[in-house]
Amino acid sequence: MSNAFAGAGLTRWFPQRLKPLVPLVLGFVLFNALVRLGLLAFNGQWSLVLPWRLLPILGIGALFDLGVATFFLPPLGWLLLAWPARRTRGLRWTLLALLLPLCVLAVFVAASEFTFWNEFASRFNFIAVDYLVYTNEVLGNIRESYNMPLLLSAVGAVALTLWVLLVRRLSRPQLWSDFALSWRRRAVAALALAAAPVLAYVSLDARYKEFSEDAQANELAGNGYFDFWHAFWHNEIDYERFYSTVPDAQAAATLSRTLGSPSAANPFDRDVEHQGPEKRLNVVLVSVESLSASFLGSFGNQEGLTPHLDRLAKDGLLFTRLYATGTRTVRGLEALSLSVPPTPGHSIVKRPDNGDLFTVGEVFKSKGYEPLYIYGGYGYFDNMNAFFGGNGYTVIDRTALKADEIHFENIWGVADEDLFSLTLRELDARAAAKKPFFAHVMTTSNHRPYTYTAGRIDIPSKTGREGGVKYTDWAIGDFIERARQKPWFDDTVFVIVADHTHNGRGRQELPPDNYHIPMVIYAPKHVAPGRVESIASQIDVAPTLLGLLNFSYHSRFFGQDILREGQTHQRALLANYQTVGLYEEGRVVELKPGARSRVVDAESGQEIAQDDALSRRLRDEAIAYYQVPAKAYRKGELRLSAMPLH
Repeated sequence: MSNAFAGAGLTRWFPQRLKPLVPLVLGFVLFNALVRLGLLAFNGQWSLVLPWRLLPILGIGALFDLGVATFFLPPLGWLLLAWPARRTRGLRWTLLALLLPLCVLAVFVAASEFTFWNEFASRFNFIAVDYLVYTNEVLGNIRESYNMPLLLSAVGAVALTLWVLLVRRLSRPQLWSDFALSWRRRAVAALALAAAPVLAYVSLDARYKEFSEDAQANELAGNGYFDFWHAFWHNEIDYERFYSTVPDAQAAATLSRTLGSPSAANPFDRDVEHQGPEKRLNVVLVSVESLSASFLGSFGNQEGLTPHLDRLAKDGLLFTRLYATGTRTVRGLEALSLSVPPTPGHSIVKRPDNGDLFTVGEVFKSKGYEPLYIYGGYGYFDNMNAFFGGNGYTVIDRTALKADEIHFENIWGVADEDLFSLTLRELDARAAAKKPFFAHVMTTSNHRPYTYTAGRIDIPSKTGREGGVKYTDWAIGDFIERARQKPWFDDTVFVIVADHTHNGRGRQELPPDNYHIPMVIYAPKHVAPGRVESIASQIDVAPTLLGLLNFSYHSRFFGQDILREGQTHQRALLANYQTVGLYEEGRVVELKPGARSRVVDAESGQEIAQDDALSRRLRDEAIAYYQVPAKAYRKGELRLSAMPLH
């Protein structure tokens, strides 16, 4: 190796003292290439193994790996430069001792990437950053979901194997010969090592990995370390700075036409008026954790996982083409409570200063109802207490249950049956006080590790997602049957809707099928059975529910009544981390940072030219749906205090 470097004239720029770093860099790049191949195999999308698809993944990935490696090299390189030339044996063992924890770190990160990919089909993103805030729940979830002794033993064994391979590689005598080096050249080399990560930081761009129309290929080309830190620094995204925009007046006018608002200045401000008396019925809105439409027999599933929901769908009003706005619970809560598109970055539920907003709970409150938010976990998680409490809801979480009232609990919350027992108790109290109620209930059982009360269903606890789905279905059926015995049942509307699906990823950035969720409105005395086939969004749930009750109110919602305007204007808003979009007329408009946009076929994901009339219209509509609410939220215009007086 020494002769090769000398022959190439590189010795002057790459001194002998630093040559032990070469196998470390090559080993890091090779190890991360193996991680990519492992994730590819885990993903099972074998078309990516084709050489013309695999080589760009590995090549772009190697570029990110080299950039990340520059952040680990300076301390090791400075050690090599500063060590006395006569004591290379001690230097060798010191370096090897330092490499052992680095090997453990590399393998641990790789194992973490596999568990994260298993849950989100993605490299690390801002969800991973968020999880650092809730270490108790996240570590508890990992502990309850995986065999930790086996997993940690595997990490240790692989790390030790990797370290032994490096020991053998670094034990070659030619790497430790000719350590003489002037202090001037040492200083230059030290500065070069310090400059390398700076150069990598300014040169690497997350957009480099977006080389393909296949979202999974792009994810595989990334690097877990880089993606984590990129997400850490880009958690909050200013729409107007980073996304495609149009003049504010144009965006407002577009949204005004879309929403049927008389005010182009504030298109989200409008009066909703219905003829006839209001139906002052109680409302229980159950948002179900990770319930994809594909799990229900009503949508063709043959596994028999949801007999109770399928019966409710048959006897109630089933919405067959409803789409979640995002891939996380906080996105679902945002859409259901605020009826606002999923602006980039954090959900509004997690943003600071998010109180005093116009919510569906506020509309019910103005009608004399008490809005409740009832959650099976601890309300501090994902800022739920602060958000709902700051917006006029009475928040009730698992702390309201005594130990002997809990049949089962895991790190995420109590079993759904116990959540529904708590709900019934709270609703009984409101009914006894002769006060109408609006209760938003959030379940937790259909979440990894999929554990629940034994003996409820024929699938044992902790055997997979299908068990979580079937148990939640049982708990909902049991809840409805227990509620049926209550005097307030006949005057209550039950809304069952998912917060998001179990998998938002596909070959394209925003695949509509992976956002498809069920919604059933069930009120035997008031809502006739039927099916609604219109394409609609989660942000449309609140206006539709209020329309069913014939409520007149001043609206600041961005959603529409599916049973009225939604019959003629069918569309859905979708988001995945930093990509936001609009699904309408068989096309999906994708808006990304860097003012980039694409229009793709909703089924195939193939890109469509943006210069035809339909694509231009849909792109302008998509921009309006995100530009207007992003600016309005930033300026405080969505607050109750900013509402016009009536």
